[in-house]
Amino acid sequence: MGKVTARVKLIDGIQMVGESGSGHPVVMDGSVEVGGRNMGVRPMELLLIGLGGCASIDVLTILRKGRHVVTDCQVDIQGVRAETDPKVYLEITLHYVVTGKDIPSKAVERAIQLSEEKYCSASAMLSRTAAIKSTFEIVEAQA
Repeated sequence: MGKVTARVKLIDGIQMVGESGSGHPVVMDGSVEVGGRNMGVRPMELLLIGLGGCASIDVLTILRKGRHVVTDCQVDIQGVRAETDPKVYLEITLHYVVTGKDIPSKAVERAIQLSEEKYCSASAMLSRTAAIKSTFEIVEAQA
């Protein structure tokens, strides 16, 4: 079993710095309405960012192992949260924009499917409370 560590430490008010076990920091804060100063990413936004990063790494790795030339990958993520506490994500949509040279849509579709169904740990966890949907488009890289 792989162990992952992190630490969150108060900076001021409700602003905090989180540090991953690998030594990378991220500043978090709340909105003014909840007592923050809007000086950092919201913790629930970090969940969406983590999902997008996890899924993107899978998709890129799968496409590159298939010897497809991928020059860019962007994932736009939208989440819909419950209106009452705990305000979990109920729906999450990921829209991939994959740029490369002659990448077949079947390859991208399969890479996304493998990520969702087999490899992405974040997707596996979040799908227990949220319906996760994915769409994609392919952009042909300029020569």
